Amino acid sequence: MGTRIGYAAGAFDLFHVGHLNILRHAREHCDVLIAGVVSDEMLRTVKGIEPVVPTAERAEIVRHISYVDDVYIETRPMKMDAWRDLHFTHFFKGDDWRGTEKGIALEREFADVGVEVVYFPYTVHTSSSILRRTLEVLTQNTVAVAR
Repeated sequence: MGTRIGYAAGAFDLFHVGHLNILRHAREHCDVLIAGVVSDEMLRTVKGIEPVVPTAERAEIVRHISYVDDVYIETRPMKMDAWRDLHFTHFFKGDDWRGTEKGIALEREFADVGVEVVYFPYTVHTSSSILRRTLEVLTQNTVAVAR
């Protein structure tokens, strides 16, 4: 068997234990792990969210995680574009994608080029969405108190 090159992509905004868990699990299943950091522009365009931490800073944080061998900045929405640049053999994703329309389409697309999609447990109790909502509430409360 050849070198297993893994790819785990995410925003990695407001870095938390769920992000660390994905990277840790991914590293256990490959020889080389590349973390894809979705650019600010892509987050705005694809997810409709404004990142709290800029791309370069998120990439720097992820680059220094011991499980990660390299970082790739995603600037295009299709994961196949990343594959064309990197030629990874395994794609890692949280299991919240398993069985979804997007997940099934991704599996089909990657199967055509021999990439295995591997799902890991999604960390339910911590997510960037929860952290973002909490920050919004705290900000609103702070503004209300200041008035």
